[in-house]
Amino acid sequence: MSRSEWSLQGGCHCGAVRFRATVVTGVGETPVAHECNCSMCQMVGFQHLIVAAEHFDLLRGNENLHCYTFNTGVAKHYFCRHCGVKSFYVPRSNPDGFSINLRCLDKVPEGTRLEPFDGQHWEANAGALAHLSKVGKK
Repeated sequence: MSRSEWSLQGGCHCGAVRFRATVVTGVGETPVAHECNCSMCQMVGFQHLIVAAEHFDLLRGNENLHCYTFNTGVAKHYFCRHCGVKSFYVPRSNPDGFSINLRCLDKVPEGTRLEPFDGQHWEANAGALAHLSKVGKK
């Protein structure tokens, strides 16, 4: 299958945490990010761009990350210890990938679509995201 790839970089506000990710789509397709209405995403303004773990590299700052978990403990929410920004995390819907905060990218790919996601009813809707961390796996 033919595909398009976008190489992205981003990080936290203070620069202590930096990452690189590759977003893979079908040829001619643009990346799709999700705006979740759950309480956590609304409070921190997180816009989700989900990638496979093999398409994510932490460039620097592992020692600057603090991990927060709650409920089932599957999701790993990583915050910079210095500035408090959550630039990425491991979502419960995609434990084999990372969700990157679109707002923490140096440059958002042109044409990226932002679609709503009903996280207030997470259990009923999470399955719709599961395939996103499998796109472009080698």
